[in-house]
Amino acid sequence: MLKSLVRSLAVLFLLVFGSVAAQAQQPGALAQYVVTLNGINIAYINVRLNLENGIYQLDLTADVAGLAQIVAQGSGAVNSGGRVTASGLASDRFYLETRTSAERFSVEARYSNGTADHFAVSPPLPANPDRVQVTAAHRRGVNDPVASFILRGQGLDETLCNRTMPVFTGIERFDLQLSFAQLDTATSSRTGYQGPVIACAMRYVPIAGHFESSEITAYLRNNQRMMAWFAPLGESGFFIPYRVLIGTSFGDLSLVLTSVQ
Repeated sequence: MLKSLVRSLAVLFLLVFGSVAAQAQQPGALAQYVVTLNGINIAYINVRLNLENGIYQLDLTADVAGLAQIVAQGSGAVNSGGRVTASGLASDRFYLETRTSAERFSVEARYSNGTADHFAVSPPLPANPDRVQVTAAHRRGVNDPVASFILRGQGLDETLCNRTMPVFTGIERFDLQLSFAQLDTATSSRTGYQGPVIACAMRYVPIAGHFESSEITAYLRNNQRMMAWFAPLGESGFFIPYRVLIGTSFGDLSLVLTSVQ
């Protein structure tokens, strides 16, 4: 259970929270993060963001580190690209790859005006009647999990948190429901940002593409201790994750921005 939980939640961080790299405002900027489990470093994440002429590209790499290598060795990479719009980032393409010493796994999705019209998984997922079928309707009105997690609003108030983000990863369709928790201040000098933040409670709602009998799906769906803290991106009107926390039976799984270059 520990091995599958660490690997699955690490992939969730890759999919959903890589977008903290948007704090790097200049083209080609590099942002670095640490993932900890119960205070122990288990992974490091680097993200590079390029913005040019209304087009964005975001590249993320992650490596399992420290004691986590005992249960889950490997690395991962994510690429998201698309258009900068008045409401945020609109993905045209999404690619995820994970590697271990024994296997390689990749997912690709392409989007057109909010509809995922192409997706591929390698190696293909085995047929399983326990998996909830993804229909054409599930692939409409969605964004990729990186682009969708950069928020835009009027300020650090409740309306920023109170929203639902429809996500399609190329495998799974789910919602991330955010709700206001409290206003806070980031003060640690060990992080890449100090200043006002807003804390949002977060719920994971599986819709399609998941396995009904999956312990990880059930765990995330029922988890009442998932939080994301957002910080303002200057005066741009965009807000990006500063910290993400998922409570587990093995301790808190946390991702924190450590530096921006």
